[in-house]
Amino acid sequence: MRMARTKSGMTVVGVSQCVGRSLSWVAIVLCLTIRPAAGSEGWLTEYDTALTAAAESGRPVLTIFTGSDWCPHCKTLEDNVLATETFLEWASDNVVLLMIDLPQQGISPAVRSERSQVCIKYGVRTFPSALLIGPDGQKITIKKGYHGQSAATWVSEMAAHVPARPADQATAATDPAKDGVLTSLEEAVATAQGKQRPILLVVSRKSDSGAKTRSAELVNDPEFDAFTRENFVVAEVPAGDPGAGETDEPMQRLLGGAPLAPEAVEIIVTEDGQTPLFSQSGTQTPARVVGGLRRFLAARQAARENTATRR
Repeated sequence: MRMARTKSGMTVVGVSQCVGRSLSWVAIVLCLTIRPAAGSEGWLTEYDTALTAAAESGRPVLTIFTGSDWCPHCKTLEDNVLATETFLEWASDNVVLLMIDLPQQGISPAVRSERSQVCIKYGVRTFPSALLIGPDGQKITIKKGYHGQSAATWVSEMAAHVPARPADQATAATDPAKDGVLTSLEEAVATAQGKQRPILLVVSRKSDSGAKTRSAELVNDPEFDAFTRENFVVAEVPAGDPGAGETDEPMQRLLGGAPLAPEAVEIIVTEDGQTPLFSQSGTQTPARVVGGLRRFLAARQAARENTATRR
C-alpha cells in the first residue's frame, strides 16, 4: 500500500488501503498525538446500525472516514469542525452520525475488515472524507479531504445536500422564512430591529424568470449562505417593473430610481429599509459578492471605531 499526501487529505494508492497498514508512515505516526476518533462521543461506529437509525428517523447518514492515529488532516477536521457546537447542533437535528475509523493500531482484524468493506462499497480512498448516505444506503454526496473551511461554511456546504424530510417540506410550505431567508422588505425591517444586524436584500425584477433563477442560485450558494446568515438579516425580494406600470416606492428608492436590467440581480444593504448603505451586482460569482460584502463590513466597523475615538 502507498499513500500520497495532498493539500487537503491523504489519498490511498491501491485498493489495499482500507485493509492493510502503511509501514511507510510509521515514523509519522510516532510523531502524531494519538487519540480516539470522535466516534466515542455521540457517533455510531457500525454501518448497519447507522442505516437502521436512518431508516427509523428518515435522516441521512453523515459518515466520516478517518484515520485517528495517522491522518493529520483528519485531526484538523475534527478540531475545526466536528468538535464545534456549530456542527453538533446542526447534526443533532439533521443527520445520523457514523464514524468509520481505520487507525494503524488498536482495532481487531475483524473490525478492520468490516470497516474496510464500507470504504470499498463507496469507493473511498481519501482521508478524511465525508459521505452523505440516504436511509436506503445510496450515496447522496461526498466531500473529499478538508480544505480549512470554518465550521459554519463546512456545515452549510453539507446541509445543502441533505434532502428535506416530509415534515420539513410541510413546514416550509407554511413558513417561507423557515430557512432563514425572508421574502419581503417589511419582514426584513421588522426582524432586523431585534437582531442588531444590517439588512441584506437580494433583489430581482418580479417578472424576470432569468433573474429569479440567478437570485435563487446565489441565495442557495453555500459560501454566500454561511457568510450572510452570520452577518445580516437576509431577504430575497422582488422589484416591480416601472416600464410595465408596476411601482414599489420603497424598493425604487433603494434602487436609486433606476429599473433593473434584464436578468439583473442587485445586492443592497440597508439598516432601515429606506436608505441604501451599499450595493453591488448579484450576477457576479458568489465568491466576489461575498468579497464585496466583507469589505463593506470592514469599512463600516472602521468608521464606527473612528467615530468612537473622536468622542
